[in-house]
Amino acid sequence: MEGNRGALAGVRVLELGNFIAAPSAGRLLAEFGAEVIKVEQPGTGDQIRDWRLFRGETSMMWRTLGRNKKSITIDIATGEGQELVRRLAAEVDVVIENYRPGKLESWNLSPAELRRDNEQLIVVRISGYGQTGPYRDRPGFGGVAEAMGGLRYVTGHPDRPPTRLGVSIGDTLAGLYAVLGALLGLLSRDRGPGSRGETVDVALTEAVYSVMESTIPEYAAYGAVRSRTGNAMPGVAPSNTYPCLDGEWIVIGGNADGIFHRLMTALGRADLAADERLSDNRGRAAHSTLLDEVIAAWTSVRSLADVMEVMVQAAVPAGPIYSAADIVADPHFRDRGMLLDFDVPVEDGRPETIPFPGIVPKLEQFPGRVAWLGPELGEHTDEVLRELLKLTDSDMAKLRAERVV
Repeated sequence: MEGNRGALAGVRVLELGNFIAAPSAGRLLAEFGAEVIKVEQPGTGDQIRDWRLFRGETSMMWRTLGRNKKSITIDIATGEGQELVRRLAAEVDVVIENYRPGKLESWNLSPAELRRDNEQLIVVRISGYGQTGPYRDRPGFGGVAEAMGGLRYVTGHPDRPPTRLGVSIGDTLAGLYAVLGALLGLLSRDRGPGSRGETVDVALTEAVYSVMESTIPEYAAYGAVRSRTGNAMPGVAPSNTYPCLDGEWIVIGGNADGIFHRLMTALGRADLAADERLSDNRGRAAHSTLLDEVIAAWTSVRSLADVMEVMVQAAVPAGPIYSAADIVADPHFRDRGMLLDFDVPVEDGRPETIPFPGIVPKLEQFPGRVAWLGPELGEHTDEVLRELLKLTDSDMAKLRAERVV
């Protein structure tokens, strides 16, 4: 790993914005070797620094989303700060931002301004509803996007209100699409250099909407509105969550034809395995209640470990519902490098060994790595401004005196 700088070595990214979507994109690019320079507000920084903070002064969320990045502080609301950002844009390949549409323009930092001295700069813009359309000026967070993109309508049980997932999935999806857009922009630039770099428009609502499978054509073609169905998968059977004797739960997916036969055989129900009515998914979906009752009756009198042993032997996809504690204790995650230990000062400056998520995807020749966790606020301000913009000691002193950095 020491000699490997990553698949994106040589790519430089300027990250503007707060919260989760843009920082998620910057994190992924940084993990694969891009030099990501994150601009934060002097004195406060990205608000993620104190989100979900239970001890100490810096959250584990920031340590995760900010890893491999360089933190610099610039007050973008000032003219001097805006000029610094424009100068930095001349030295990078990609700018990622997640302000409300029009905000960068109000700071004289439109894509055209950012490309003032760098025509091939790729500008990735993340917002609630996109850069155009009647809702463009509305503020939008990931939770709202999950609602309007259709995800929350189908999440939960039919007799209860719509619910959220336990993570900020809307922001993360937007971050993934932002990375995709940035890479497509880099690819098109390098394949056929043009006069202007790509502008990428990622809407949080559309990022969520794009993973809603066939909900819209099903509505148009059949008049079917997919709604909340609890843990069952509509139209696909059997696929559900089932109780075990020890109070644990297991997810079993027996919905492919061959797998269904193996599952029923393993449960001692050769009669159902051979039942012509259940030979394909259409027939199984019509009898999903019966199948769920049969499977639940079998799992509920066995421990999770016993059920898993049978499922593994029968080659039936199944898995327990894990908490964070379960993931940390599972040897497979550790073996796959998905638990990376770092000594982190959590409280009072005392280092504690903390596992952090590993890197996805895994590349054989140019794997990603975590060189450092989310840095201290402004830790790299001097390094970046001196190296890239050739600022002197007096320049830095003046900017600090004026509270620009």
